[in-house]
Amino acid sequence: MSEPRRLYQQIADQVRSLVLRGQYPPGARLPAERELAQQLGVSRPSLREALIALEIEGAIEIRMGSGIYVLSSSKPISSGRSLGESPTELMQARALIESALIVQATAAMKEDTIELLQQILSTMRAEIAAGRKPMEQDRQFHLAIAQQAGNAVLAEIVANLFDERHSPMSERIRGRFETPESWVIALHEHEAVVLALEARDPLAAQAAMHSHLTASGRRWLEG
Repeated sequence: MSEPRRLYQQIADQVRSLVLRGQYPPGARLPAERELAQQLGVSRPSLREALIALEIEGAIEIRMGSGIYVLSSSKPISSGRSLGESPTELMQARALIESALIVQATAAMKEDTIELLQQILSTMRAEIAAGRKPMEQDRQFHLAIAQQAGNAVLAEIVANLFDERHSPMSERIRGRFETPESWVIALHEHEAVVLALEARDPLAAQAAMHSHLTASGRRWLEG
């Protein structure tokens, strides 16, 4: 039994249908995102995910500052190749789960965990200063907090959601929109989380984590 098609895949099918019907033949430029989203009756974030999926399969080319161009009237990408979860839904899930988990983690927070988080942030700063993306440190940070909550099942869910960032969809979006500046902003948001944990303030920690992951989702998909 095949898995249900994700929303971005369904929207990609709609765009592909316009191409197959000859409305936008190979070489043509698609309407701007806002116009195309209105034409299809979908949100711009979901449309952007669909366009990324079409770019991965080679149906379109997204030229920054120029537009979106049709390359071929390709058929849907093989169902055997998974492009991954919706990045928008992925970050929404992380924001819900991790902002709930951190409340429990705050109550159980130990000094050595605070020290570990500070060490992770220090390494993140060094990696950013060296022009590298501190993905591993980012993962360690979020997993350390989840593990402090004391629920192994939920900690595994956090790890699995984070690792979804390596899917073809997420990798393409990261490559397009992540910048050294966006990592600096993320570092400051991580620092706010640690300050709340140091104060043993669960509501502040929850707000800081939710704010970080929500903002991270916007940066990730919207640039």
